[in-house]
Amino acid sequence: MKCTERFHPAIPDFRDPFARDRDRVIHTSSFRRLEYKTQVFINHEGDYFRTRLTHSLEVSQIARAIANALDCHETLAETIALAHDLGHTPFGHVGGDTLDRCLKDDGNKNGFEHNFQSFRVVTKLEKRYAPFDGLNLTFATLEGILKHSYPYRKPFLTEWYDEVFGLNYHPSLEAMIVDHADEIAYISHDIDDGIQYGLIRFEDILENELVAYIDEKVRAEGLERGTKLHRYRFVGMLISHLVTELIASSRPNLPKYDTVLCRTIPASEPVPIAFEKTLATQIKRLKKMMFDKLYRHERIVSKMHAGKECIKKLYGALTEDVDLLPKAYKVRLEREKMERVVADFIAGMSDRYALMRYREIYGLE
Repeated sequence: MKCTERFHPAIPDFRDPFARDRDRVIHTSSFRRLEYKTQVFINHEGDYFRTRLTHSLEVSQIARAIANALDCHETLAETIALAHDLGHTPFGHVGGDTLDRCLKDDGNKNGFEHNFQSFRVVTKLEKRYAPFDGLNLTFATLEGILKHSYPYRKPFLTEWYDEVFGLNYHPSLEAMIVDHADEIAYISHDIDDGIQYGLIRFEDILENELVAYIDEKVRAEGLERGTKLHRYRFVGMLISHLVTELIASSRPNLPKYDTVLCRTIPASEPVPIAFEKTLATQIKRLKKMMFDKLYRHERIVSKMHAGKECIKKLYGALTEDVDLLPKAYKVRLEREKMERVVADFIAGMSDRYALMRYREIYGLE
């Protein structure tokens, strides 16, 4: 398929095909529910903290900037970014991991994977048109959602996905840009939220060369650590530095092209959108430090444990008594496996809806 083609006919209108995709994504129920899905901090902990929705918007902004600078298709990058987290469960990654374990324990070897769930949301679970399921997005957008995170081959992807999307090929440059924009957004903003939440201090991560470099630039402006302005400027400068360096290191590697590239760069070749090696190592070390000092903090782990138990209990109750499912999901039981239908229902919940159903089912206050 060509990058702008769709699986079902669509009457052309005044919009660019990828702008049309973007509009379809934004108007979905799944996109709206991201407002109440955890990024790292439980949504109801405070109004300041990022959610899946604000994270998706931030990734979109960063991806547009990079795509524009590299003469890639800005709207395609924006669309992939806005859709890339649609498949996330409540309670962040721990929710997805728990749902994966529940499915596998129930004999479903495919389990749960949030990138593929995002693809399923836009191709199957969102129902907006009478003749078919899904949003009928362009090939390039679907490829970007399915393959934006490496590696592309997954045990649950059948031969059809290989034949259609070419799992032996890198995705478009725009999808690669989104992958790095996602990384830039969550590193910088998790530092911001972690410090605001009082879980880490700048002093806890200053041993990282990248953090120390940005901190020095901020303090050169006369801003002292521990102030809001220092934190704001640090986050802004970190994003700017990473974006600038990614653009500079990627530009010489870009293949010659006049349009969006789909299924053209073999996966055996290096990814052309990449950080310079030294900076990539610094980023990797910072992510490891964040995992140890922030994501494994007892206050975060405690909240995530509660979310994990909520997912497990919901899955147990809904598979034991399918009459607890909404009518639209019960209808699907006639043609689909119960475990997958239950997983789809849970994955689509917001944090607060999951907690509400959990309390309601188990008679808790």
